[in-house]
Amino acid sequence: MSFLFWKRKDRQQSLYEKIDLKRVPTHVAIIMDGNGRWAKSRNLPRVIGHRAGVEAIKEIVKASSELGVKVLTLYAFSTENWKRPADEVSSLMKLLVEFLRKETKELDDNNVNMRCIGDISKLPVTCQQELHKSFDITSNNTGLILNIALNYGGRAEIVNAVKAISKRVKDGTLKIENIDENTISSFLYTSKLPDPDLIIRPSGELRLSNFLLWQGAYSELWFSNINWPDFDRENYYRAIIDYQKRDRRFGGIKD
Repeated sequence: MSFLFWKRKDRQQSLYEKIDLKRVPTHVAIIMDGNGRWAKSRNLPRVIGHRAGVEAIKEIVKASSELGVKVLTLYAFSTENWKRPADEVSSLMKLLVEFLRKETKELDDNNVNMRCIGDISKLPVTCQQELHKSFDITSNNTGLILNIALNYGGRAEIVNAVKAISKRVKDGTLKIENIDENTISSFLYTSKLPDPDLIIRPSGELRLSNFLLWQGAYSELWFSNINWPDFDRENYYRAIIDYQKRDRRFGGIKD
């Protein structure tokens, strides 16, 4: 193996040793951005960038399991992504099916519990079938929860929660005066998951792009200029090290 490979491994190990494993974020959420820009910078089709992004997913899933992260939520396809060219959307859906068919066994072997947030009923039938197979196969696993956001939008999620709560009020099973933050949280896709401690966005963009708007109210944000296909353990470790340096007060004051 090359000198550069071992140099990279040494950097990763050095960073890993700086992480306090007792204070690793419970829930990390990542906006996987920059696949298209990665491909464009290499004069490659966008779909090649998306395929390269899958390799980054595998590495970050493994790193999360090793660090003891409990939940990893990956923003894979938003409600707005349907606006992209039809051939790109089709390629993304085929890539999703390919990933599920190839990787579910390894996820299961590594005790990963795969879940999803978003309205997957709008995805192609083949995608829905493969997703449910993966859910079933990994449902009893007790390790990392790999939570994929597909056809997900934070605003749509909140609207759906409001509608469901309104229905409960209308039929008399919920009183208006009993509605609080916990009520709203219980009607979101993430109702059984902790809010994200850390939200990571590579690619240089400095926004949430309709991702976990309610849940991310007090999340720590970490941005990087690295495009997602190049986002590796080194970048991930740096994000967690930076997270551990922050003073999380949740609006209060610490003595």
